Amino acid sequence: MEKEIEKTLEKIHPSKTGVHVIAIFEAVKGTLGLVAGFGVLSLIHRDIAVFADDLVEILHLNSESHIAHRIVETVTKLNPSNIKVFFVLSLLYAAVRFIEAYGLWRLRALAEWFAIISGSIYVPIEIYEIFQKPTIIRVLILLINIVIVIYLYSFRHEQKHEQEIHESEIASQADA
Repeated sequence: MEKEIEKTLEKIHPSKTGVHVIAIFEAVKGTLGLVAGFGVLSLIHRDIAVFADDLVEILHLNSESHIAHRIVETVTKLNPSNIKVFFVLSLLYAAVRFIEAYGLWRLRALAEWFAIISGSIYVPIEIYEIFQKPTIIRVLILLINIVIVIYLYSFRHEQKHEQEIHESEIASQADA
């Protein structure tokens, strides 16, 4: 029955490209989470202060600049226990993003609703950040997030409506 509904929904809404693009975006976020996690984990047996200085040099920053001081200050706060915590959190983040990406790719309603809710949760935070320090990047992130949430909601609503029509057609054929 589920396979039949899926095939019908594919015929009804053959353009899944938008949802697939969002799925790829979520998979990329999961990959970045893994890269960040393993990158920080690689610091567990390194001299953090030396790494911070090397990072400033690699980024070609003036060692006296504000951003260089912030990088050194932030990186030197790392210790083995919070590196492990960050690593575990990055694994969890990546797992959630990969599961969401898989579900979106397969057009699973639960994944679509999860993406809608998780995307919506960030909107107030993004608005707050824009009021704190407005930048074009923050505005773009907010707008992209809003577009994704609206798109997924309308897609989900349309899928649900089409599924209800299909189920009523099946019920009326069974009654006949």
